Amino acid sequence: MNEGRGSRGSRLFRRDGFLRSAAVLSLGGLIAKGVGALYRIPLSSLLGGYGTGLYQMAYPLFCVALTFSSVGVPSAFSRLLAGEIAAGREGRSLTGTALRLFAVLGLMGTLAMAALAGLMSAWQGESALLPCYLALAPAVLPVALIAVLRGYFQGKGDMAPTARSEIAEQAVKACAGLLFATLKRDDPAGAAVAALGAVTLSEFAALLLLWRRYRGEPKVPVLRRKHTPSSIFFSALPVMAAASLLPLSHTADSIVVVRLLSRYTDRAVSLYGLFSGGAAALAGLPSAVCSGLVAATVPAVAAHMARGDGAGGRERALTSLALTLLFAVPCAAGLFLFARPAVKLLYPALSEADAETLVSLVRLHSVSAATLAGVNTLSACLTGMGRAGRAASSMAVAVLVKLALEFLLVSDPALSVGGAAIAANACYLVAFFLDLFYTVRKSKREKERDHHRKSWNGAGRAVPSGEGDPSLGGRSVRADGGIG
Repeated sequence: MNEGRGSRGSRLFRRDGFLRSAAVLSLGGLIAKGVGALYRIPLSSLLGGYGTGLYQMAYPLFCVALTFSSVGVPSAFSRLLAGEIAAGREGRSLTGTALRLFAVLGLMGTLAMAALAGLMSAWQGESALLPCYLALAPAVLPVALIAVLRGYFQGKGDMAPTARSEIAEQAVKACAGLLFATLKRDDPAGAAVAALGAVTLSEFAALLLLWRRYRGEPKVPVLRRKHTPSSIFFSALPVMAAASLLPLSHTADSIVVVRLLSRYTDRAVSLYGLFSGGAAALAGLPSAVCSGLVAATVPAVAAHMARGDGAGGRERALTSLALTLLFAVPCAAGLFLFARPAVKLLYPALSEADAETLVSLVRLHSVSAATLAGVNTLSACLTGMGRAGRAASSMAVAVLVKLALEFLLVSDPALSVGGAAIAANACYLVAFFLDLFYTVRKSKREKERDHHRKSWNGAGRAVPSGEGDPSLGGRSVRADGGIG
């Protein structure tokens, strides 16, 4: 029976174009990131050191606003929609309700960022940040709506609109940003504001592209189910929590690690920059490349779970993890072995001392290239299984471990910023193994079904595939979780 189940799962794997969906989104992400990377080189020259500093300092508050309005929404919504489709519903009613809900949340994020702009610029000791925040604040609203629309298409297994919107977003930001910054090149602060305004413009452009595609979707006259904003929000909340913990911990790192380093060196900011902007950025590349696989995993696993096929969902999850590690583990080994030439190629302007420090950090942090990619994939698997709360709890434990190790290790001048790399490695390892445990473990309902099937088989009665579950009095479990 297990062999039959495995072959059926393999046929489903081929039939729904899982790998094709992952490849489309990964390719789009690579192109978008390539455009973004090329854009940053001339932008830095136009903004200068001061303008670039303002540009970077404005982003933390923006990321916090996004955390509470859109982070994790594509994964959460694609899982909900995949369940709707598996149950025979077309899903546009769900999408419309979600768009209204996250329009409100996005608007609240925009208003909150604008309201906090003066306070944040005062805390950061830079009054020129106020117009930077005001230029970036309107982007929170379209990003929230973009998240829902991307989740809609991903839930249907159509990754092309997400890929196109990511490329368009980066292209508009690059073109408009360079044009606006060139017009203000004699005013570094004004150029930073102009470049951040281009970010807002690019998000509206991506939203327009997705909205036109969504409006052109055929309306299928099938059974619909009423969804309330509160039901959608609380369904998405665990996913949003899981997705936001790591970015928020990075914000905490920028305070904790720098303060600890400042106790014994006057190069705290530079050392932290080498770790976060150098070693951590390189370690995160495999995860970024696997983003398409992560996005495709959520609706694929959710479809299995909606049909009551927990074993198939776990099989799909473990296959996704195997594909992720097949790519990420060689990348981690490559970072360790070729750290020195990579640093020379990517960071030629570093001093000899800083380059040696970065080489050591890259080698030390290379293990995270594999574990971080694995964590993101497993988190997507748990989301598809409806266990996003488990992913959130795993990450919460992992972040606490990281913070504790940072206080212990970074305080030691012998380890210095290397302690932050060790703490990050431990964080991702803890999250990886906890997520893996929750992924392979059967749910309580599955265990009860298996127990009853074994009991009935032991009594001399076979339970054919597709027959009603004996634990439910011979009735079947519908795709929406109800009992038929």
